[in-house]
Amino acid sequence: MGEELRGDLSGEALPEERGLDDRLRPGSLAEMIGQDRLRENLAVFIEAAHGRGEPLDHLLFYGPPGLGKTSLARIVAREMGAQFRATSGPVLERAGDLAALLSNLEPSDVLFIDEIHRLPAAVEEILYPAMEDFQLDLLIGQGPSARSIRLDLPRFTLVGATTRAGLLTSPLRDRFGWSARLDYYPASDLTGVLARSARLLELELEPEAAGEIAGRSRGTPRIANRLLRRVRDFAAVDREAGPRIDADLARYALERLDVDDQGFDKLDRALLLTLIEKFDGGPVGLETLAAAIGEDKGTLEDLVEPFLIQGGFLNRTPRGRVATPRAFEHFGIEPGMASAGVQRKLF
Repeated sequence: MGEELRGDLSGEALPEERGLDDRLRPGSLAEMIGQDRLRENLAVFIEAAHGRGEPLDHLLFYGPPGLGKTSLARIVAREMGAQFRATSGPVLERAGDLAALLSNLEPSDVLFIDEIHRLPAAVEEILYPAMEDFQLDLLIGQGPSARSIRLDLPRFTLVGATTRAGLLTSPLRDRFGWSARLDYYPASDLTGVLARSARLLELELEPEAAGEIAGRSRGTPRIANRLLRRVRDFAAVDREAGPRIDADLARYALERLDVDDQGFDKLDRALLLTLIEKFDGGPVGLETLAAAIGEDKGTLEDLVEPFLIQGGFLNRTPRGRVATPRAFEHFGIEPGMASAGVQRKLF
């Protein structure tokens, strides 16, 4: 049930669409739209590093999925004229995996570790001297004959990305020279993202249509681009529309995709309606709510709840999750009347 509900708005890139996602990524800070303060600060740090002739200090980007953490890491490498190497926390299962990666770095390389909060403890400990002293400590042999050797590493830049900064240990977090949070994008910035993507896809996207898609994209560029591609599919089979997308076509396509005017998909509605109708708006524990929906609690906590909380539809309390009055209003249900079988508004 979870896969069926997740739809196009999970924030996770589907395997068959990663190539197109890469094509739509900005290639430089100048091309990137949104996150203005972050981009301005990063431009200063890059210029200063160039002036000193040194690699950039280690960077940590955190925030919800789909906001551009990987794109920023690629941009850092390109702006620094450095080679980009990428891996992820779950891939690095043993200390030797990271040691092999670090020992093959060239001077000034940018090493990107996605989901860095998922590094095993033994692997994370290898990073400490590598980040701080650019040295690699290795243990050779076993038992009484084991000995430790230290290898020098070239100066490199580690860029970490995580959706759950709170799970990072303090020793690791403190070794980053700068940590920056990526926030959800306002609709005005997403409209600019969509206009750029439409040009790359050779689409004629009317401003009102861009606004319609942007308003339902959960403040996330990846979702905005994904919805644009789905709307493009509807335009492709509409002989009258051709490559042109107007507001009516965008609205029709998004309704067919079960994306409502707040950007809710099936999983969002399932969570809120279950909370309202089965539990009278809460409070209810996350595990109970996940079991009632048939979805993994990690998916709800990482991909669904941040958007609903920021939008004012859900609250986390010490006793559990609670639907806000705005959530009741969105579905046309009066508080206290959910158990009475009141007809709800899906869109």
